[in-house]
Amino acid sequence: MPRKTWRAALAAYASPSTLVLLLLGFAAGLPYMLVFSTLSVWLREAGVARETIGYASLIGLAYAFKWVWSPLLDQWRLPLLGKLGRRRSWLVLSQTLVIFGLIGMGFCDPQKHLSWLIAIAVVVAFASATQDIAVDAYRLEIADDSRQAALAASYMSGYRVAALLATAGALFFAEGFGSTGFNYKHSAWTGTYVLFGALMIPALLTTLFMREPPVPLRTQLQAGRYSFGHQLASVFVLIVLLVSVPALGTQLYNTDFASVLFGGASPLDLLLEDRAFLRAILYGLLTALCLSTMGRRGLAPVLTPVNDFVLRYRWQAFLLLGLIATYRMSDTVMGVMANVFYIDQGFTKDQIAGVSKIFGLIMTLIGAGMGGLLIVRFGILPILFIGGVASAATNLLFVMLADMGANLQMLIVTISLDNFSSGMATSAFVAYLSSLTNLKFSATQYALLSSIMLLLPRLIGGYSGVMVEKFGYHNFFIITALLGVPTLLLIALHWYQENRRNGPNSEPQPAPERVPTQVAEES
Repeated sequence: MPRKTWRAALAAYASPSTLVLLLLGFAAGLPYMLVFSTLSVWLREAGVARETIGYASLIGLAYAFKWVWSPLLDQWRLPLLGKLGRRRSWLVLSQTLVIFGLIGMGFCDPQKHLSWLIAIAVVVAFASATQDIAVDAYRLEIADDSRQAALAASYMSGYRVAALLATAGALFFAEGFGSTGFNYKHSAWTGTYVLFGALMIPALLTTLFMREPPVPLRTQLQAGRYSFGHQLASVFVLIVLLVSVPALGTQLYNTDFASVLFGGASPLDLLLEDRAFLRAILYGLLTALCLSTMGRRGLAPVLTPVNDFVLRYRWQAFLLLGLIATYRMSDTVMGVMANVFYIDQGFTKDQIAGVSKIFGLIMTLIGAGMGGLLIVRFGILPILFIGGVASAATNLLFVMLADMGANLQMLIVTISLDNFSSGMATSAFVAYLSSLTNLKFSATQYALLSSIMLLLPRLIGGYSGVMVEKFGYHNFFIITALLGVPTLLLIALHWYQENRRNGPNSEPQPAPERVPTQVAEES
């Protein structure tokens, strides 16, 4: 993508597509925050332990594994709802599930029904992740690469507005309905979550009235390669494999091999008495079955988009995947404990909502918009690097805030810079992932790449509560800042290699195969 003038960069926002992506971004931001950030405040106010809150954040792994079922959205149209089109039918289904799921969460008191609350939150997370898959595929199919940065910024703006409502708005409503840090009231949170379930209805109406993007002929032929049964079987086999491999390692670790090596026990004793060894055998058999010829044949619908990505980028694919897996690690891991940190520091919910959310939203929108402009003007990798530096460096401001106590002025400075860098980094990262995607597998490849982005940070973030308990907030924020260093090294290496191969004036991104499509403008 060649560099353009500032006027051309601003013109990228003058499209009906940007308005639709703004509304769809709003739909994506509401459920994500309500099962992640706001839920952590609710659980803490209800007296749930910080370690439990940290583990509850693993709900976010639904977003990290959304690529597992994304081939269904690429290759199968829902019955009945399928009349709306390949993308809109999945959006209607997922948004309907989110609406009823949020309402269901509201009627679960974490002091009495914590398990039910977490279970329904998982359903909402899976439905929300499915919505994200469809929205991302829709965005990729309605515009070419030159407009993806602007669409990404528009999407992020809608997302952040929803984040404001689902975090600051939720805190205001919960407080207004009568639940405070000193007087927990479940009915207040019930009313809050029911209200936000209703706020998803405009997004559902947007989906019903927007235009379905055209499907290129080559994509239709590709989608017809596998039957729905084969696609569904591939998802099942992949889930079994993803569960079996780590479970096998865990059970082998818990197996008492020392009794055989040093205690005089026989392997037969392990087989008869060691339950961990028996479970390891079971998981080993399941893994072997999934990796057998029959299992690999069953995985074909899922592996085809992956093979396409590897064949296009070859050895460089490992560098790209490493960059993607670590790019948002600093702020994602830190974000798990952010709201808990504000409460523990002594800030009131009104202060958190007013500064961290409302004022922070303004800085995020400015950062996202600036990121979109800079990407069109200078290219993706330079802004990607700057965003990575800023995202890691701003975590050091939280170190200072942790030492200063409930200092409102320092909170304003910290949140302003952190949100500006986050908006710019996210805008650059979405545009970067879009440039790597092949439109023949738009839903699957983008879901895979964005899931890789979330997987490692979510796994580490699940132990953030344990890290805070062990090291304290001061050292925790230092650790999260250092987590951004590997990403910067990978970006620098990738940037150097691309400049060396293409020359200093060339756009450093390799061009994936793009299927010619007519750009669909929404009415």
